Amino acid sequence: MSNRTPQDPTKTHSTYDTTARYKDGTYLVNNKTWHVEDSRWKAKQILTILSDNNISPKTICEVGCGAGEILKQISSTMPSTSLFGYELSPQAFELCKTRETERVRYYLKNVLDEDIYFDCLLCIDVFEHVDDYLGFVKSLKPKSTYKVFHIPLDIYVLAILRGSFMKARKDVGHLHYFTKETAIATLQDCGYEIVDHFYTKFFCDLPSKTFKATIAKLTRNIVFAISPDLMVKVFGGCSLIVLCK
Repeated sequence: MSNRTPQDPTKTHSTYDTTARYKDGTYLVNNKTWHVEDSRWKAKQILTILSDNNISPKTICEVGCGAGEILKQISSTMPSTSLFGYELSPQAFELCKTRETERVRYYLKNVLDEDIYFDCLLCIDVFEHVDDYLGFVKSLKPKSTYKVFHIPLDIYVLAILRGSFMKARKDVGHLHYFTKETAIATLQDCGYEIVDHFYTKFFCDLPSKTFKATIAKLTRNIVFAISPDLMVKVFGGCSLIVLCK
């Protein structure tokens, strides 16, 4: 018989604030540009899905806007739209302020604490970073008429074989991982009506930096032409953009 004192199950795990990396400068150290180089491409995907569905919002809010470059890019194409970015990271907010204009405003605030409503809300590569992602996604619903979510699809065969999930967790803070099907199911489970969605092909649209990446791009393009779903499930290289109400 053991004489060990049973552990309190509520104290077996230490409590760690997973948002700390975005507030204490750690995320900026690991991601020095805060992904600004991808912003023009992401803005293009957002504008495409809005245009495809004949949506011309007068007000757009981006939650977790990072360095603010996506909104700056959108503002140049939508001259009659007012844009508002909300960010929790002081370091990212400093980057935002350099991009502020008369029509593009940024706030170091949690949009969920604000009594405010927009025509369209953007959540671009955000909720995979949030502990309670279901609660977070549900809480965004009353904030706008339309929502645009951009969701990394981290679950695919090569990622499983390579064990790359922990790298994404360490480098960019992904806590949750999705396929197309689980991403859409998540939004539906949170009460959203899916209006439109499509794969965003960063493997194809962004430049290849190495010969190996060039070969991988060619392979992905060939398989994608045959079966987009198969390519994404096996080789990855895509995210999903979803327009919801």
